[in-house]
Amino acid sequence: MAKFVLAGRADCPYYAKAELLADYLQKNLPDFRMHKITQHPDIWEEWLKDVCKKNKWSHQNSPIIWRELLDRGGKGLLLGGYNEFLEHAQLYYGVTSSMTAELMQTVAQENLETHLEKELEEEALKCLINPLQVWITSASTCACYHLIPILASGEVFGPHMEISINLLDNKQAEENLKSLVTEAQDLASPFLRSVSVCTREEEAFRQAHVIVILDDRVDKDVYSLEDCIRSRAPPCQRYGSLIEKNAHHSVRIIVGGKSFVNLRTVLLMSYAPNFAHNIIAVALGVEGKAKATLARKLKTTPSCIKDVIIWGNISGNNYVDLRKAKVYGYESAVWGPPPFSRPILSLIFDSEWVNREFALTLKKSTATGRPFGGILTAHSIATTLKYWFHGSPPGEIVSLGVLSEGQFGVPEGIVFSMPVKFENGTWVVLTELEDIELNEQTMTRMTSDLIQEKLVALGELIHFQPYQSEHKDLFGDLTLDDEKDPVVSDADFLHLIPQSSSEKPQSQENTNDYEGKTVGQ
Repeated sequence: MAKFVLAGRADCPYYAKAELLADYLQKNLPDFRMHKITQHPDIWEEWLKDVCKKNKWSHQNSPIIWRELLDRGGKGLLLGGYNEFLEHAQLYYGVTSSMTAELMQTVAQENLETHLEKELEEEALKCLINPLQVWITSASTCACYHLIPILASGEVFGPHMEISINLLDNKQAEENLKSLVTEAQDLASPFLRSVSVCTREEEAFRQAHVIVILDDRVDKDVYSLEDCIRSRAPPCQRYGSLIEKNAHHSVRIIVGGKSFVNLRTVLLMSYAPNFAHNIIAVALGVEGKAKATLARKLKTTPSCIKDVIIWGNISGNNYVDLRKAKVYGYESAVWGPPPFSRPILSLIFDSEWVNREFALTLKKSTATGRPFGGILTAHSIATTLKYWFHGSPPGEIVSLGVLSEGQFGVPEGIVFSMPVKFENGTWVVLTELEDIELNEQTMTRMTSDLIQEKLVALGELIHFQPYQSEHKDLFGDLTLDDEKDPVVSDADFLHLIPQSSSEKPQSQENTNDYEGKTVGQ
């Protein structure tokens, strides 16, 4: 009996042609057997290299065919690629293939789609057996304490998904982490397979499917804004290299917390480039604060308010956009069925409140360095993860920090909060939204700090120069000039929220609180 092995890249047309020829031979020749191995295009080269190294073969292209020596044992006998297989079929069996190039491409595309579907099915089956590995950094923080029961509830990853939570922190936090493990186990959640503690950084993120990056403490004295920014790079560099080394190839990484959220996200992308497309920053905390403030003004429930957009630096200079915001189920003279909504700006006639009190309230409540409740951080992270795995509510706008590719005129290469929707396990930036353009001054104000933060953190810029607006700050004596800044107007009430201050610390005390007292944060 002749047993051959045919291996190839899922999207390779020559693999598709060889596969159909092999199927014909196997169907019509009783002593011919062919075992097929289809590999994803992203891992094909590495897989082929390993096979050739193991068998001491020399082959570089897709497909590769060899014969298993069943009657003699030992390693297989390399036949070659597509041409060699076609010659072998003609010589020994008098069979050839007349498949056209167009048909080859069509079959190759079908092969790739089938392979991806099979991978997803296998991944889902594995999750039923093997739990989803969730890693949380800085696990001794308050946010982690509140996040664990939400993750263990089954609402985030689904009722059929078991999880194992791995708590990562330094050795000094080990006792606190052990107490946290005991409390988590006491939940007796059917979705929580295990909870473990990791204080050895080199073991972090092993086979991680989900990584939650919380705020890191600053271990050394920080005397300047530049030092504060640069202190964020080393942890991200360590995490990035460990993610590249240890994490699962499909890992999803979410950055939350209160300090330098955009900066930490873009640094992780720089130090873990193979996973950059799967790293995002949570903006729902700021969005939730804005909704709650609006709800108090309108005397309604925050959950009834939708489509508030957060632009820019999540933990710094950002821009709260109400132009698409709506309120559902609002008690007023105009009523409608549950899907009926009304624009927020049609219900708030006080532009002074929007541009002053509303902006000031958000600035104070979200300013970095102020006490930040762990409940809000945990809920924002969990909700973003839920959307990532199962999709966001249909038709609803979600704010998310993602790597800019030039959408809305945002410079490429920085992490910027913008409107998205989640679907099919990923997100899509809503570039088709109408009437949400940002003027040049507003864009410059938000992007200037982000660009400089990145350059300072990477050592490419020595001094941070805060962006100086032509207008006075919201705390200043003058109102924002509607003539100079058309985005701030009575017509649309769009407002600036510059969450920044030029203060710098006078001593090394309370360096964790210092994070938010600087320009850009």
